[in-house]
Amino acid sequence: MFVLRELTTLEEMKANYWLLQLLNAPLQEADYETMLADMIPKGYGQVAVYEGERCVGISGFWIGTKIYCGKYIEMDNVVVDPTYRSGGIGKLLCRWIEEKAVATNCKTVMLDAYVQNRDAHRFYFREGFIILGFHMQKVL
Repeated sequence: MFVLRELTTLEEMKANYWLLQLLNAPLQEADYETMLADMIPKGYGQVAVYEGERCVGISGFWIGTKIYCGKYIEMDNVVVDPTYRSGGIGKLLCRWIEEKAVATNCKTVMLDAYVQNRDAHRFYFREGFIILGFHMQKVL
């Protein structure tokens, strides 16, 4: 039986560092903690899926407003434990985010997916997401 839980504290989020590192291999635990300490006061949250005491899936999220789309919720670093993939965890996370979006009067759900992550692309297309543009960055 899976249980979804919104994570709101630094300690709760830190406990699942190992799972986020699967998507972000270079991420160091100390850097993750520093980032969380900066992000949480700015509205960052996480939702996690547990089987018993084990976290098997996680998504960060932000709520914000942009001119082109109005109020939105953004899924951030969605990761499912490899042994649980294709078991409905991603769908549970998407449904929770959609419910959070409705409850907070968001007009849209958005996310970024790494270009090379084709499995994620197929999943998000099945979930009704479309490609709207390119997310670009310039490292300084």
